[in-house]
Amino acid sequence: MSKTVAVSDQNGTEALAAQLASIAKAGDVILMHGTLGMGKSAFCRAFVRAVANNPDEEVPSPTFTLVQVYEFDPLPVWHFDLYRLADAEEVHELDIEDAFADAVSLIEWPDRLDYLTPQNRLDIHIEPGPNEDARVFVLEPHGADWESRIANMTGKTQ
Repeated sequence: MSKTVAVSDQNGTEALAAQLASIAKAGDVILMHGTLGMGKSAFCRAFVRAVANNPDEEVPSPTFTLVQVYEFDPLPVWHFDLYRLADAEEVHELDIEDAFADAVSLIEWPDRLDYLTPQNRLDIHIEPGPNEDARVFVLEPHGADWESRIANMTGKTQ
C-alpha cells in the first residue's frame, strides 16, 4: 500500500526526509524518482543531515562524483546519482553491493539500475504540488517491513 504525503515547501520536504531518516536502518535502499528540479537532491541532503544530526553537514551533490559516502556511526549513508550512467553494468564500479549490505542507499535516477534494482526497497516518487514550492511524495514500499515503518509517518495513506 502506498502512502502519499503532500508538503507545501522546502521545510516540508526536509521534515519528511528527517522522519524517514529516523526509521532508516542499515541495508535500506531508497529509490528517488522524479524529473529534473523536483527536489530529489534536496530530499537526500535533508536525509543525510538528519542522520548526521547536524543541519550544517556539508552534503555535496553526487552528480559528477556519482556517489558520496557518509560513514556515520551507527548508520552509514551512500548517496548515488546515476543520471550520467549509460547502463546498469557501470553501477558495479560504484561498489553498490557494499552499500546495499551495510548502509542506507539513497539513489537518484534509479531507472539506471535495471536488473540490479533490489526487491526490498522504498520507491519515492516526487511530483509537483499545487504551487511552485509544493511537492507530493508517493512512498511505495516493496518487501520486508517498509509498509509497517512508513505507516505512522505524517501524511495521508492512499
